[in-house]
Amino acid sequence: MSRRPALTVSEERGVRHLHVGGEAIQSAMRLEDPFALELDYTRCMMAFLLFHPQPRHALMIGLGGGSLAKFFHRRLAGLRTHVVEYDERVIATARALFHVPADDARLAIEHGDGVEALAPECCDLLVVDGYEDETTPAAMVSQAFFDAAWCALDEPGAFVMNVMDDDKAFDRHLQRLERAFGGAVLAFKALRDPNIVVIGLKGAPAAIEWTVLRARADALEKKYGLPFPRYVERLRSMNRWTADSLLVVPPVEGG
Repeated sequence: MSRRPALTVSEERGVRHLHVGGEAIQSAMRLEDPFALELDYTRCMMAFLLFHPQPRHALMIGLGGGSLAKFFHRRLAGLRTHVVEYDERVIATARALFHVPADDARLAIEHGDGVEALAPECCDLLVVDGYEDETTPAAMVSQAFFDAAWCALDEPGAFVMNVMDDDKAFDRHLQRLERAFGGAVLAFKALRDPNIVVIGLKGAPAAIEWTVLRARADALEKKYGLPFPRYVERLRSMNRWTADSLLVVPPVEGG
């Protein structure tokens, strides 16, 4: 029987941190504002709203301290969220120390294998943020997983995943995701944290005009208090675009 990674909780300067398997911070919560998104990368993951603004049913693989689950529950009123967490200690800790609410009509948290939770058209938003220390489990970056993720989404739908920016296999993971999603994959570096946010889209247009994206970003910033206009600008660095549009599906070379 394999030994489970250590789980610890620390506090510094009014912020409570969750660590699983090492010193890396898996989740953070400001004690004075427990339902806010404290870590930069979690705020950046909300960029999926630029492309899929009204999700109805989210499947979240990995709970951590529950930052995104709490934000979804409090701020996205029309969304039902189902969270699958592999480590039951994380669920207990999130509920005891990180203000994760009890299950209700819009939130369900279960102990299980998120990879096995994927089923055809079971959600229209799939959020993957599963880590052990700073390593993504191999099962969550396999071609089979990304193929199953595409099948799990209703259309239109969005897949959003957090990866570390020093992951040496990032290009291979991205190619697998692009293969599963027919090329409709966007990525951008978090504003401050050493993370990359990857978004796969199902049923999205091949291109979206910058004027449309900026208008959406302004409206989302007013609604949620997050810097969506900066996310739009970040999309220029790792994706194909023209002066007029962001290319969701890059044109075929030589086509």
